[in-house]
Amino acid sequence: MSIMTESEARTILEKVVALSTADECVAQLTGAVDGNIRFALNNVSTSGVVRNTELSVQVAFGRRVGTTTINEFSDAALERVVRRAEDLARLAPENPEFMPAVGPQEYRPSATWSDATAAITPEQRAEVARASIEPCRAENLIAAGFLDDSASFVAFANSNGAFGYQRATGMDYTCTVRTEDGTGSGWVGRNLQDISGFDPASDIQVAMRKAAASSEARALEPGKYTVILEPAAAEGLITFMMRYFDARQADEGRSFLSKAGGGNKLGEQVFDPRVTFLNDPWYEGAETFPWDGEGLPRERRALVENGRIANLNYSRYWADRQGQTAAGQPGNLIMLGGTKSTSDLVRETERGILVTRTWYIRMVDPQTVLLTGLTRDGTFYIENGELRYPVKNFRFNESPVIMLNNIDELGRPVRTAGNNSSFTAMIPPMRIRDFTFTSLSDAV
Repeated sequence: MSIMTESEARTILEKVVALSTADECVAQLTGAVDGNIRFALNNVSTSGVVRNTELSVQVAFGRRVGTTTINEFSDAALERVVRRAEDLARLAPENPEFMPAVGPQEYRPSATWSDATAAITPEQRAEVARASIEPCRAENLIAAGFLDDSASFVAFANSNGAFGYQRATGMDYTCTVRTEDGTGSGWVGRNLQDISGFDPASDIQVAMRKAAASSEARALEPGKYTVILEPAAAEGLITFMMRYFDARQADEGRSFLSKAGGGNKLGEQVFDPRVTFLNDPWYEGAETFPWDGEGLPRERRALVENGRIANLNYSRYWADRQGQTAAGQPGNLIMLGGTKSTSDLVRETERGILVTRTWYIRMVDPQTVLLTGLTRDGTFYIENGELRYPVKNFRFNESPVIMLNNIDELGRPVRTAGNNSSFTAMIPPMRIRDFTFTSLSDAV
C-alpha cells in the first residue's frame, strides 16, 4: 500500500474531494518505503525498513482553512478526515494571504524513478556496509556511515480540477573514516537517484586516503587563502544563500538582493560572469517533480545567468500583489561549471588549501549573507599542484556572494545533498581567491 498506482491514488483522492462541502478542497497522498543501514566503530548498529502512506486534506471556507492528516483509507475514515478538516476550518481565523487552489494544469513528467533503487534488498544494504567496513579494518581505520534509500510517490487532486501523480526514488550514502588515534579524518558522500551507479568499494577509498593523510595536521595562520572547495564543501554555503532568492524578502528589504531605497536587484550584475544557477525539473542526473507544493508547474529557468539576477522566486500571494506571474517553487538547483575534476583543479594550483567539507554553518548577517562555519574531514595544504600536508581545521567567515566574485575556476558539477536534503543540487568544485579563515579549530 506504500506505493499506490495512479489509478488507486486517483480513486481515493476523487472520493475525498467529492465528500467535501467546503468552498474548496485539496487532497494529497504521499507514500514511501524507506530503507536504511547504519554502521559505526566498524560494526553495523541498526538497519530497517519503514513503510507509510498518508493522506492530507485541506479545505477552505472563504479564507478560513483547516488541514488534517490520516493514514487509514476506508470510506468511514475518509469521511471522518474531511469532516474534521471542515470543523477546523470553521474555527480558524481568516488567512489574509490565502490563495485559492490552482486549476487544471499540464505536468511534463520527469525521470525521477529507478527500478534498481526501488528493488534494493536488506542484503544489498548489508553489502554496502561490508564494502565500507572491511577495507577500513584491514588498514586499522574506523568507519562510521549511513545508507538511506527511498521509493516514494506523491499524488494530489483538488476541487478546481487539478491532478498530479508521480513516483520517485533516491539514495544517500555518507561515510566518515577516522584513524585509530582519532587524529585523522576523511569523508565521502554519494547522492543518486539510481543506485546502479553506486560503487561503495571504490568510494570508501577516498575517505580512507584522506583519513590516513590527515594525521599530524599542521597549524597555519588564519587569513585569506586561495581554496579549492569540493562540491560538498561549496554546497553548504551556496544552498544557504539560495534561501534569499525569495522576491518578497528582497522587496521588503530583508535580503542581500534588496536594493537601497526599495525594490530588488533583478537584472543587476551581482556575481562573476561565470556564475549561472538554474532550476530545471528535467536536468539529467538531478530530476525532480514537475510541480511544487501548491500544484504550480515547475519550469526550467535561470535564477542567475552570467552573473546577473535573472529571476526571483515569487509565492503566489506575492506575485499577485506585485503584478507578477508566479512559477512553481524550485525543486532542485543546478550550478553550471566546467569539465575539470577536483583533482584537476588541485594539479593546477600553485598554493592553496583543499577543503573537503564545511559544516555547522550559521548566518552572521543576512544583508550580505555573511556566514560562519568550520572545515572538517580532510583539509590539506596545496603546493605546486600537490597535497603537501594536512592542516588543522579552520573557522571561516565568508559570504558566498563575495566568494562567487572571487572565482579562479569552476569544475564539473556533481550531484550533492549532504547539507540540504530538501532538494537535489548539482554543484561544481571551485577554486576561490581570498577565502577568509578567521581562527583554528582543534576538531578533526
